[in-house]
Amino acid sequence: MIKLNVTRRVFLAILAANAIIVLCMFLITQWSMDRGFLRYVNQLEQTRMERLAAKLGRTCFQSGGWDFLRKTPETLSQLIGETIAESPMPPPPGSGERRRERESNTENMPVRRFQRFERRIVILDNGRNPLLGSGSQAEVETWQTIAVKGGTVGYLGLLPNKFISDSHQLRFVKEQKLIFGLTAILMLIVSAAISFPLARRLVRPVKKLAAATSLLSNGNFDVRVPVESDDELGSLSRDFNVLALTLGKNESARRQFVADISHELRTPLTILSGEIEAIQDGIQELSQESISSLQAEVIRLSRLVEDLYQLALSDVGALAYRKEMVDLSGILADAVNRARGRFTEKSITLKVSMPEKGIPLFADSDRLAQLFDNLLDNSQKYTDPGGTLLIGALTAGGGVTIDFQDSAPGVTLEERRRLFDRLFRVEGSRNRALGGAGLGLAICRNIVEAHEGIIEALDSPIGGVWIRVSIPLAKGDI
Repeated sequence: MIKLNVTRRVFLAILAANAIIVLCMFLITQWSMDRGFLRYVNQLEQTRMERLAAKLGRTCFQSGGWDFLRKTPETLSQLIGETIAESPMPPPPGSGERRRERESNTENMPVRRFQRFERRIVILDNGRNPLLGSGSQAEVETWQTIAVKGGTVGYLGLLPNKFISDSHQLRFVKEQKLIFGLTAILMLIVSAAISFPLARRLVRPVKKLAAATSLLSNGNFDVRVPVESDDELGSLSRDFNVLALTLGKNESARRQFVADISHELRTPLTILSGEIEAIQDGIQELSQESISSLQAEVIRLSRLVEDLYQLALSDVGALAYRKEMVDLSGILADAVNRARGRFTEKSITLKVSMPEKGIPLFADSDRLAQLFDNLLDNSQKYTDPGGTLLIGALTAGGGVTIDFQDSAPGVTLEERRRLFDRLFRVEGSRNRALGGAGLGLAICRNIVEAHEGIIEALDSPIGGVWIRVSIPLAKGDI
């Protein structure tokens, strides 16, 4: 079985479409040629019939009636010959030899040609009684009046040709059909000559995309496809470039994530291994202080593993959400009360502003508590001692908005855009010495998105970071 590539398939499709069009044009032209030329011949014969009617009128007047048709029938043949000689049919284009042949036949018309023409003539008297002709009068399309000195003495009709029988006319029609056929073949050849380069041009962007896709699948995320048009192929090329760019960024983020996780896991493990070896070697005594140090590193390692587990569950959509009607104000107040002691130890002032009647919301209370705990923990760790944290909640525009605005230190615009990326920490203030692996805000984003909300980082009016959480109210929320 022959395997056709895309270029050949497009070429054959274009060629097949052109072949069908050319064939239809050829058949329509052939049909039109047959009918049109036959109609043309009949119209010319009608012109001759006018002259023949005038000659018959004069002969009828000279003979004193129509008896000459019975007594001297050759008179009609003579009149027909004179009429044809006076108005010969325009010769179809041809060679000089055929033209000379037609000129020689004008004076000596073949007898059978007269006979064919004469057999189709119908003559009626002034009472429309048949005088000559055996054909049906109903088939005659046009009647010529035979008049003598203003009076009608009869009618002349001609049965129309149903097919072309004259040899010259048949040869002319045959020549024209041959020309049409050769033209159709030439059109197909020209179409094939144009279709192949056109098919190659149309398929060229697809081939480039296929080659680029192969490179992309092999891990080459730097590959790009040139955008050469504004049509669907150009749009596909732009989308491919965006896809390659996104995959490249994701691959870089994955590598960075693996490197950061490896570092985060290695740090507590290194400390644990070093302290255990020191105890085993007798360099350090097994005391309550050393056990507390080991326990602190285990807790840190457990917290990191738990955060990674929660983030992984959230990414795959496996994190359990049990939504019901809850009071968001109560959940936020409980989270503030749990964290108030830590803020007091660091001399950070907490100011909370919430509606008195509460905020009913269809949500998961445990996940909202986790969200608020993470946000409070983030502010407590990275706000300078003696600072302030403003917490506010209100409903407006069909949703609820919760704001966390802390004081210095602040972060740059570029850093605010990356605050919710996993394992991202701002250099300087947000470092490992303050604890955490940079996963808390990433988990917060997943929780908010699971409630169809938006979380964003803004520049706080009091010098720090402003975290705004917006969650839409369901139709059943009050």
